[in-house]
Amino acid sequence: MTVEIICVGTEILLGNIVNTNAAYMAEKLAGIGLSCYYQSVVGDNEERLLEAINVAKKRSDIVILSGGLGPTEDDLTKETAAKACKRKLVMDEDSRLAIENYFAVKGVKPTDNNWKQALIPEGAKAVANHNGTAPGIIIEETDCKIILLPGPPGELIPMFEDSIIPYLESFSDKALVSQTVKICGIGESSVENMIKDMIDSQTNPTIATYAKIGEVHIRVTASASDKKEAKKLIKPVVKELKERFGNYVYTTDDKITLEQSVVDLLLANDLTVTAAESCTGGMFSARLINVPGVSEVYKTGYVTYSNKSKRKLLGVRKAVIDKHGVISAKAAEEMVKGLNLITRADVAVAITGNAGPMASEDKAVGLVYIACGIKGKITVTEAHFNGNRNKIRESAVAAALSLMRNCILEYYSRVTFGNKSEE
Repeated sequence: MTVEIICVGTEILLGNIVNTNAAYMAEKLAGIGLSCYYQSVVGDNEERLLEAINVAKKRSDIVILSGGLGPTEDDLTKETAAKACKRKLVMDEDSRLAIENYFAVKGVKPTDNNWKQALIPEGAKAVANHNGTAPGIIIEETDCKIILLPGPPGELIPMFEDSIIPYLESFSDKALVSQTVKICGIGESSVENMIKDMIDSQTNPTIATYAKIGEVHIRVTASASDKKEAKKLIKPVVKELKERFGNYVYTTDDKITLEQSVVDLLLANDLTVTAAESCTGGMFSARLINVPGVSEVYKTGYVTYSNKSKRKLLGVRKAVIDKHGVISAKAAEEMVKGLNLITRADVAVAITGNAGPMASEDKAVGLVYIACGIKGKITVTEAHFNGNRNKIRESAVAAALSLMRNCILEYYSRVTFGNKSEE
């Protein structure tokens, strides 16, 4: 079965919003063994949208459209899909009641155009939207199924997970299962070189590497008659990858992020953490604080952007700044020493560097020093990042998380993947 994705909205074409819906749906479709050969974006124009739907109907078994289901006049997806299928719009009472209840809970009176969202093509099925007012719609034609979904990801994703995936799974004649091995502290080229033999000889499962900021993900995908058999095929490949990369692997769980793995490591070893940031301006602390449960380990953080704040708050000596500059290994080390004195945290991380766009202190754009102290032992690394200001800052944060993780693992030599080994 082939699936085609059409995302609707002039704002996507203009670049006002990023089309994350297509990426999300394509990944999920692959995960249930459905092939997606075409993706397109169409603006809020009935003629062009009608043409896109008619073309998609001829070449794909299932067509999924997202966006354009709102109450305003430029929301044309449902009307255009009904026209393509030669069906009139009729009121769906369940959808009308859901809209009525949605506004009642908020204590707001719906406007007349809100009831437009309860209209669906005759003979179609409405899909409940528990996070908004626009229901999804499934239109079943003889030679093609058309699925209409709301555009906001907060509505589309839960609807897709809860209702659309189970519906689509009935059309897949095979199970496609993936597992991701997530790696930090080593670059993509090195990763690929270490598994070149596995890539060259791959059949089923397949192996693919994906470069992320500060990370490399290796996705192992197997195809089989059912999920249980596919998981059996994946297991030995994942085991081999873990053996080759050792502690560079921070998780094999798709839902675990690098910051989550670091927080888990802190929790597992009863460690507290503090941070001082210059060029990253709090981004490092923000990533840690995104993790539920971090309050058990995170003590405090400082954004010491100016030279004065580094001296006043952290005690970085003027002599060090005059001799080495604030973008230096010595300055990063002193920042950690200052954190240790102030907070008495078990782990202290400091980041100082030049995120650009101009050179500073004759230090090149992208030069960053990261220091990590764990119970008195301080490690300082020098890094050189490319890209714009934001990418350099994000890269520095990822590198700091990786360094902190590595320092903890080295300090507790018996620790692997965040769990204390058996004595």
